[in-house]
Amino acid sequence: MRFVLIPLCAILAFVFLQRESQKQYVTAVILKGLASLCFMFLGLLNSSGTKVAERIVWGLLVGCIADVLLNLRMVFPKKGQLIFLIGILVFLSGHVLYLTAVFPMCQGKAVSVIAAVILTALLMVWIFRQITAKPAFKIFGVVYLGAIMLLNCVAADTLMAMPSAFSAIFFAGSVLFLVSDIVLILNTFGSEFRQSLRNINIGLYYAGQLLLSMSLLVL
Repeated sequence: MRFVLIPLCAILAFVFLQRESQKQYVTAVILKGLASLCFMFLGLLNSSGTKVAERIVWGLLVGCIADVLLNLRMVFPKKGQLIFLIGILVFLSGHVLYLTAVFPMCQGKAVSVIAAVILTALLMVWIFRQITAKPAFKIFGVVYLGAIMLLNCVAADTLMAMPSAFSAIFFAGSVLFLVSDIVLILNTFGSEFRQSLRNINIGLYYAGQLLLSMSLLVL
């Protein structure tokens, strides 16, 4: 029965996008929260109770909270920037939890860190050419994407050093998460908001979180 949560999450996310595009922001934030609860509960049900699994489940819970915060900026537009930054900080803590779960498995820790720094620098140079944002948002962006890039590098190293169903699914989820956030940043701070990019952002995001939840099934 737990796998019913996957299509339920997809349906809720789809309806959420519809309501958000119609500017029904209160209904949208409720739907988004419910969609996020689906991947959180899926991870909880798949958890084996190990330390690694517990940290990933906590990361999923934190992500669920951050999802609601990010959309509350539309409900309370006067405090939108502050709410957005708080939401990013909460998301960052979730990525740290994911990172602490898999970092001990990483064989090339120093190489992963160096690769993450280089890739983040290259990515941010490209992104800053595409967007216009206040310095505070740029600083948050560097730290935030840096953390996700490090998570991806560690997950990639783990997959290469210790190939398994868990490391493969976790890596795939991490990559989708990274691409989703890149799309989010470009669409939020770019020259023009596009609903098509919003749909891609949300679709990739929930696919990534569901994969992270499902990775616990084979841990």
